[in-house]
Amino acid sequence: MLQGKKILVGVSGGIAAYKINHLVRLLVKQGAVVKCILTTASSSFVSPLSLSTVSKNEVYTEFWNRETGKWNNHVELGLWADLFIIAPLTANSLAKMVSGLSDNLFITTYLSARCPVIVAPAMDLDMYKHPTTKRNLAQLQEDGVIVMPAATGELASGLEGEGRMQEPEEITNFILNHFISKNKWKGKKVLITAGPTYEAMDPVRFIGNHSTGKMGFAIAETLLSQGAEVVLIAGPTKEMYPEHNQLKLIKVTSAEEMLGAVQQNFHEVDGGIFTAAVADYRPKDVAKQKIKKNEGEMQLTFVKNPDILKWAGENKKSNQWLCGFALETNNAINNAKEKIAKKNLDFIALNTLGDKATGFGYSTNAVIMLDKNNNSVEFELASKQVIAEKIVAYIAKNN
Repeated sequence: MLQGKKILVGVSGGIAAYKINHLVRLLVKQGAVVKCILTTASSSFVSPLSLSTVSKNEVYTEFWNRETGKWNNHVELGLWADLFIIAPLTANSLAKMVSGLSDNLFITTYLSARCPVIVAPAMDLDMYKHPTTKRNLAQLQEDGVIVMPAATGELASGLEGEGRMQEPEEITNFILNHFISKNKWKGKKVLITAGPTYEAMDPVRFIGNHSTGKMGFAIAETLLSQGAEVVLIAGPTKEMYPEHNQLKLIKVTSAEEMLGAVQQNFHEVDGGIFTAAVADYRPKDVAKQKIKKNEGEMQLTFVKNPDILKWAGENKKSNQWLCGFALETNNAINNAKEKIAKKNLDFIALNTLGDKATGFGYSTNAVIMLDKNNNSVEFELASKQVIAEKIVAYIAKNN
């Protein structure tokens, strides 16, 4: 599955580094071409010679190789890799990655890398739970790095708890799933709705909501990076629009405009992910002139907007799949399951607002993914980019 994939393994100075020989051996057995970069501290736990033997490639530790007189070019290493896996990731290397403190070959290569980066943290329980570490991991995710959660088990200090590096087999499976997801989307076309809709009251006022489109845009960017063509139908938003030669961008304002765009494009895609927060109602009558304030109360009559997701579910072909989003405040799971059935969905991403850092306007999110067969998986709080990658991987694996 990893045949010919170029994987760069970065090893920082934690005791879990002793497992990296086994990880490299597993990756090589899968057909990957592996090169390793060690920090000076990690050489105390794993030898460059042993890693060179199992990887069948030179191991890099310094900018300048004193034995060969060769300059190790961090830019070339960063451009060479299809994937950069950093294991173990210590608190020290984490802090350097977040701050951009490039005082060694390891960090300068990370800053030069254009490929996806996965990290597997490993540190003692109190260090892993410390607010500084949590903050740094959150920033790393915000920067687009994929963070494997640390495992729970016996730690080097003798304590038992969270902070143990994932086993080499788990890391290898994680990497395999990453590439499976990427390969799944090549040649596929996906329609995404994102952002709010604005429903006019008069020429200057509207009924809307606080949706920013961040989640839909993150999903679009993830799919584009994995080879898919994307039709992005976006309501009014201040977010930066993705730029890509495989992106078709359609800007709309109202629910009726969004429906029209969906109807024109849905027949030509393999599936759809509907993240837009579409207004359920719109004013029945739109004033042609600005409504003036007076002493009395103002009453508006509202009519129902079209149900765009339901239309897609009713009109999807047997070879198409459909994922909706639901924001629920009570009886969340049952309501989401009902939505799957009523709207003929294959998947639904459920937001419950159980965490203060989720929902409209936040850069983080947490969702529960459910499918039409009553399977579910929870994606804990992370940046919306990381949640987007998990949603895309989940659909790729289960479709």
